[in-house]
Amino acid sequence: MLLCYAPNSRAVRVAWAMEELGLDYEVERYTVGDRNLRTPEYRAKNPNGRVPTLIDGDVTLFESGAIIQYLLARYSDGSLVPDVNSPEFPVYLQWFHYTEGMIMPQMNNLVVETILLPPEKSSAVHAKRATKLLTQILAAVDDHMKDRDYIAGDFTGADFMIGHSVVMSGRMGADLSHYDNLRAYAERIEARPAFQRAENK
Repeated sequence: MLLCYAPNSRAVRVAWAMEELGLDYEVERYTVGDRNLRTPEYRAKNPNGRVPTLIDGDVTLFESGAIIQYLLARYSDGSLVPDVNSPEFPVYLQWFHYTEGMIMPQMNNLVVETILLPPEKSSAVHAKRATKLLTQILAAVDDHMKDRDYIAGDFTGADFMIGHSVVMSGRMGADLSHYDNLRAYAERIEARPAFQRAENK
């Protein structure tokens, strides 16, 4: 397997999943905004010119949530996903998709304004607004994490999605000072050896 990867991107959550699953894979390393992602050769793998991209034999995927679902379905032997009859299964689905539906749109805006755009084109007003909205959206996660160690019972694939986005939200400037549950959760995620390995590919 080959993972097209950049630090501080959604590719980290995919690498983390692969590390937790103990998979053998190679890394093709880029940086966020790398011009090499816009070459015809790379766009043949990922038409959006972004990371992650996973190549597994004849399979090529470039949406991080879909990649994680694929890896869990093909390589986890049923672990890391609650049984469909478990009360935690709908919880798992809810928060797995909350990541891209609610958290990451604001994170995307923040990354564009603070990293991708040159200073003369970026907007401090837009960045401040995105940070505020991101902080508000994380309140629901903090509330959910009361008396929980992980998102849906034991550690699951939902934690690859939510856990990574919570850690990155804090690093990007979201105000987690009033979110005790979320800060403890982020520390729990960052302490996992597989997460640490994924961040250092």
